[in-house]
Amino acid sequence: MEKIEHSTVTTNGINMHVASIGTGPTVLFLHGFPELWYSWRHHMLSLSSLGFRCIAPDLRGYGDTDAPPSPESYSVLHIVGDLIGLLDHLGINQVLLVGHDWGAFTAWYLSLFRPDRVKAMVILGVAYFPRKPEMSFFDGLRAFYGDDFYMCRFQEQGEIEKDFASDDTASVLRKLYTSFGSTPLIIPKEKDGGFKSIKAPDTLPSWVSEEVINYYANKFNQTGFTGGLNYYRAFNLSWELLAPWTGAQIKVPTKYIAGEQESTYLFPGVKEYIKSGGFKKDVPLLEEVVIMEGLPHFINQAKPEEISTLIYEFIKKF
Repeated sequence: MEKIEHSTVTTNGINMHVASIGTGPTVLFLHGFPELWYSWRHHMLSLSSLGFRCIAPDLRGYGDTDAPPSPESYSVLHIVGDLIGLLDHLGINQVLLVGHDWGAFTAWYLSLFRPDRVKAMVILGVAYFPRKPEMSFFDGLRAFYGDDFYMCRFQEQGEIEKDFASDDTASVLRKLYTSFGSTPLIIPKEKDGGFKSIKAPDTLPSWVSEEVINYYANKFNQTGFTGGLNYYRAFNLSWELLAPWTGAQIKVPTKYIAGEQESTYLFPGVKEYIKSGGFKKDVPLLEEVVIMEGLPHFINQAKPEEISTLIYEFIKKF
């Protein structure tokens, strides 16, 4: 990874760590939980060799980027504001956008708020969830899956951090990287054994080497998980702030890619929303939907070469 350069940019009141490589049209990569810029390393090397400038920040709360302590500092407006400030600092007018997990969630709203800054985007995993005035998306998930659903267990400040701290960080990551599949991640309460009671996999998937686990573990040992968890804690705040955009369409050329075993693709109603035309109605410039057979949530890391090719085939048109 010697070719990838690292810098720190001041944006929207925080210092943001940014990895970059290459020259040409800019591709902005946005990571998810519990990841870092590092999850895009293969894609950056691949696309930079094809004539693109690739940029991947550690998002607010992660890695070598500042992590404000309050969940109220992690609304979607804060995160998008960080990225607009980053682009302004770098003198970049428009980007080709790629997002996975929370990075995908952020990409949808960057494109909704500032379509003038996005030429086109590739979304991995998380479909667009349009705002419903009668109930937030998070409250809908709580009603369906119950209070032990992982997003619900992440809500109480300090509680899940304490739970994670009772386990080895590498073990926490092994569990998380193998948990977001067809079976919802349910975390028992502390009195029932907590996160530590979830069995770590006997063998890791082929894409998760001990070297990769150790890289992430070293970073999360330094920073803790609170920054990443605060995105979940700001879910309902974001829903409240998004009221002015209720019913708004996202009008950016889009390609959506998900693994067949992607946890958010299997959320109640999502498959039907995508297949029935609701997705296309809310994202009228949706050009392609690719569902990859047998693949899990972390498709960007599981199949980096294939995902890089799918990204390139789309963004080269712009």
